[in-house]
Amino acid sequence: MDLRIMVEPQQGATYDQQLAMAQVAEAEGFEGFFRSDHWLKIPGLSETALNPGPTDSWVTLGALARETSRLRLGTLVCSVTFRLPGPLAVAVAQVDQMSGGRVELGLGAGWYGDEHVAYGIPFPALADRFDLLEEQLEVITGLWHCPPDSQYTFEGRHYGVVGSPALPKPLQVNGPPIIMGGFGEVRTPRLAARYAAEFNVPFAPIEVFVAQRERVRAACEAAERDPDSMRFSAALTVCCGEDDEDVARRAGNIGRSVEELRENHLAGRPAEVLDRIANYAEAGADRIYLQVLDFDDLDHLRLLGEQVLRLLP
Repeated sequence: MDLRIMVEPQQGATYDQQLAMAQVAEAEGFEGFFRSDHWLKIPGLSETALNPGPTDSWVTLGALARETSRLRLGTLVCSVTFRLPGPLAVAVAQVDQMSGGRVELGLGAGWYGDEHVAYGIPFPALADRFDLLEEQLEVITGLWHCPPDSQYTFEGRHYGVVGSPALPKPLQVNGPPIIMGGFGEVRTPRLAARYAAEFNVPFAPIEVFVAQRERVRAACEAAERDPDSMRFSAALTVCCGEDDEDVARRAGNIGRSVEELRENHLAGRPAEVLDRIANYAEAGADRIYLQVLDFDDLDHLRLLGEQVLRLLP
């Protein structure tokens, strides 16, 4: 079981706060540091400060690439409405080079309409966003995999790429792994089976994780892909403490109740968190993204490293 740290900077975090968390995560031995890709605070997620506002995912990850040495870095997940596929392929490839080949690209159809209104970004209907997603996946992987002495061309309904030199290339030979996720029952599993190295089920009960995992495995089989070649992960909010008082304090700091966190996520003393992680492992999860919502509580990361990560079998 791999453990990665996942953060939500749109809730109110500076670059320096993200850097501090990434460096502590690396020092504690976590496998990766991933961030959401949003432009507007999500109501109800946490009660952290509104300021300083959002930070750009790939600007941030490029900087973190130069300030870390081992962590896998990436997005969970980028929205196809935010960037054109050609420039996104260039940015991700460049950050992959800057990191020494440690980048992964989480990409999805997007869902948060208010942030599009707030920043003047078009927000098509869901079916159209899935069309954008399919074409973006084709363009991005096509640019990365295009032979160095060739040009890449793609003609789709939404995007046209003609005679691209398909540069720069990522450092990772087959390109950065692509992460997809969500709860779609047909199109999402089909696209994941074709393009993704990992499928993530975010913030869902175990029974939902199991059902979606089975759909994706079936889609892999239908596409004549070995379903065991797909990694499966879950993302869950974590709130861990040395004792019940510590757990309650940390839950209060993010405006959440201990009861809700215990029922739906990973909350409690280290032994409780370990038990919950074991349940997901038994359900077929290869990796857990620990969503940490308090950017100022670096001791939380240290506790998770010392009393959860180090005790995993």
